[in-house]
Amino acid sequence: MAETKVKKMLFILSKASIENVYAAFIMANGARMEGIEAEIFFTFFGLEAINKKKLEHLHVATVGNPAMHMPTMLGGLPGMEALATKMMMKEMEKLDIPPVGEFLEILSDSGVKLWACKLAVDMFHLSEKDLIDDLDGILTIGDFYSRANSDETHMLFV
Repeated sequence: MAETKVKKMLFILSKASIENVYAAFIMANGARMEGIEAEIFFTFFGLEAINKKKLEHLHVATVGNPAMHMPTMLGGLPGMEALATKMMMKEMEKLDIPPVGEFLEILSDSGVKLWACKLAVDMFHLSEKDLIDDLDGILTIGDFYSRANSDETHMLFV
């Protein structure tokens, strides 16, 4: 393993579309595999990725997503989001990428810290019991920023 100056990666996840969630999860998992500490801060709609009732029902964003290579109007047709989600999940399954709930367990077991944003939790009237059991806690943004207090820490907004 090559020596790296990065010792810790902090990811901020603000959207729970499948492409954003898996991007954060894969990067956090990759960091751990390289011996780098990793933490994910779930804020605003990113909380759906750790909400027990919603985490297995995330979708691909088809409207306003330029990577879909389709007109916005087409992406908004009934069933288009479900179809795109099904197709993406099928491709990820072929690559042996675990479903969201299982991936969260893998991340937690590997040492990735999982944090919920206090402001967003309060704003959406959630409590800790609504969120996954592997959650490390609910932090204010100030608490989260204090976890980045090192020259070898990088923060990435997903």
